[in-house]
Amino acid sequence: MATKSFASSADTAAKEQTLEVLADGVYALTAEGDPNLGAIEGEDFLVCFEALATPTAAREWLEKLREHTDKPIRYLVLSHYHAVRVLGASAFDAEVIVAHEKTRELIAERGKQDWDSEYGRMPRLFKDPDSIPGLTWPTVTFSDRFTIDLGGDRGDLVLQYCGRGHTAGDIVAWLPQKKILFAGDLVEAQAALYTGDAFHREWASTTLDRLKALGAEQVVGGRGAVARGAEAVEAAIEQTRGFLDTMITEVGAVRERGGTLKEAFEATHAALAPKFGHWPIFEHCLPFDVARLWDELSGIDWPVIWTAERDRQVWDQLQG
Repeated sequence: MATKSFASSADTAAKEQTLEVLADGVYALTAEGDPNLGAIEGEDFLVCFEALATPTAAREWLEKLREHTDKPIRYLVLSHYHAVRVLGASAFDAEVIVAHEKTRELIAERGKQDWDSEYGRMPRLFKDPDSIPGLTWPTVTFSDRFTIDLGGDRGDLVLQYCGRGHTAGDIVAWLPQKKILFAGDLVEAQAALYTGDAFHREWASTTLDRLKALGAEQVVGGRGAVARGAEAVEAAIEQTRGFLDTMITEVGAVRERGGTLKEAFEATHAALAPKFGHWPIFEHCLPFDVARLWDELSGIDWPVIWTAERDRQVWDQLQG
C-alpha cells in the first residue's frame, strides 16, 4: 500500500458550508464531510448543538445562523469531548454548556492530549488556533436524560444518552414533536466512521438500537448529508452499523488466527474500501479505528489515550 500523507494533514481545500432549515426554527450546517452543527429555536432563546474546533470557525457558523434568528444562545450542547467539536465553545457565549457526565470525565482525563492529537491530524479545521482560550468545560452534566422546555407550542428538546458508542459519553438531541434527531458522531450518513475512542460492540448493537427506536424522520449525523425521510434515516443508521460490524468481523478473524495488527488493518481496509473508501476521512480514520478495536477485542475496555506521538506511531505502522 502506498505511503499516504498523515491523517488529514494534506486536506487543505476549503469545504462549502450549507445552512439547511429542517423545520420552523430548526437548523443544520453541513460542510462536505466536515463536522456538522445544529441549532434549535426556543420561544425566546436558542439551543446550539456542537461548537467546532475554534471560536473563529464557530463565529462563521453563527454569522450564518444570525441571518435567520437573533435570539440569545441559552444552551450549548456538546455531543462528546473531541476537540474539533468543543474548543470553539467560547464564541457562543452560552448561559449553559451541557454534556454527559462521562464527557466531563474524559475532558479531565485526556482533553489536552486530544487537543494536540486532533490539531496534528486535522490542522485545517483549527482556523485561527490562537483564538482558543483553553479546554471547554460543561457547566451542567447528566447521566441519562436532560429535557429542555422550548416554550410556547414548541415542545421539548430531549438530550439523551443511548449507551457507549463513538465515545463513552456521546449524547443525542431529539425533537420528538418534529421527529428530528441530532445524532452527533453516533451516526454518519455519507462519511466514514472515526472509532478511535469507541466501544464498537455496544455501539453496533444496543446503542444504535436505542437510537433507532426513537423513530426519527430526519437525522443530522456528525458528518455528511442530512438524512431526510424514514428510509434515509434507517439507511444511515444501518450503514453505520454495517461499518462497525465489518470491522468487528475482520479484526476479530485476524486476531483469532494469531495474525498481526497490520494484517487486521489490511483485511479491514480491503473489506470496507469498496463501499466506504471514497467517503470523507476514510483513510484518515481507519488506522486509529483498527488500533482501538484490536485493543478492545484484546480486553482493553477503556480506550488508550491518543497523543500526537502515538498517532504518528500507529499511522506509520499501518498506513506507512
